[in-house]
Amino acid sequence: MRTYAQLTQEQRYQIYALQKTGHSRTEIAVVIGVHKATVSRELKRNRGARGYRPQQAQSLAMARRQKGIPRITVETWAIVAKLLRQDWSPEQISGRLKKEQKVCISHEWIYQYVLEDKRGGGDLYRHLRCQKKRRKRYGKYDRRGKLPNCRSIEERPKVVDRRMRLGDWEVDTFLGKNHKPVMLSLTEHKSRFTLLGKVPQRTAQAVRKQTVQLLLPVSDKVHTLTSDHGKEFACHQQIAQALQLQFYFAHPYAAWERGTNENTNGLLRQYFPKKHDFQLVPNNQIEQAMSKLNFRPRKCLAFKTPFEVFFKQSVALTS
Repeated sequence: MRTYAQLTQEQRYQIYALQKTGHSRTEIAVVIGVHKATVSRELKRNRGARGYRPQQAQSLAMARRQKGIPRITVETWAIVAKLLRQDWSPEQISGRLKKEQKVCISHEWIYQYVLEDKRGGGDLYRHLRCQKKRRKRYGKYDRRGKLPNCRSIEERPKVVDRRMRLGDWEVDTFLGKNHKPVMLSLTEHKSRFTLLGKVPQRTAQAVRKQTVQLLLPVSDKVHTLTSDHGKEFACHQQIAQALQLQFYFAHPYAAWERGTNENTNGLLRQYFPKKHDFQLVPNNQIEQAMSKLNFRPRKCLAFKTPFEVFFKQSVALTS
């Protein structure tokens, strides 16, 4: 196994001489016995205004070594632990700390911190989202008939796909134990802001009522709503009329056309696993899960939170 060693002054003189005689970086690496990436990094980091010079390169390298890398403070690790317990991912923590407090700590360091905590008997690892192997499912075609007056996603304005405005929502239901009750999730396309509610029965009237109840308080930010062809959305015309929106349907068996909402449902499974009995879930637990998603920074939002993008407000989360 190769071990890393700092370049010596003699090797820097060799690099200088070989470069002057027209050798490539790969050839230089072979001659001085290092990886070609080491040569590339050396020429990039330790060059001056007049190009690469070995004596200057040695001085720059020594100054950097004496300065050292700033250590992460105990206070910062305490913030990291606090955010992990709020179910933030290491990448979300890293990005938000850099954005909000100008603290540079890589997500890999945070993963190492979690592993070290686990070895010491800690439980931070329990707050990481599991990466399970997914199994492809082969469903049967539904021959019970089609919903009337469905407007295809092909008719939906192209501005929705570009995520240029607020107010374009995707909706779906996901099931718990015995398929009754079910959870209704609504996700705004641009901000990823999520609304969540329990539906006592997977019927069209119950889904209509819960959809209107969830979206009515933010009706000024509702333009379109997209769903699959589930029979629970048979009252789509009443929903569209109550909220003054345009209702669209994705193509059958094309979940990627509602990818934002599908991804949100995957995140919600951290709090409501499959075969979880939704009858035992109180409303405050649903609100807590919804709050965690909406106040957690997203890489796709430049580490802003869905709440901040949706309501155009900044919130201090790491202090």
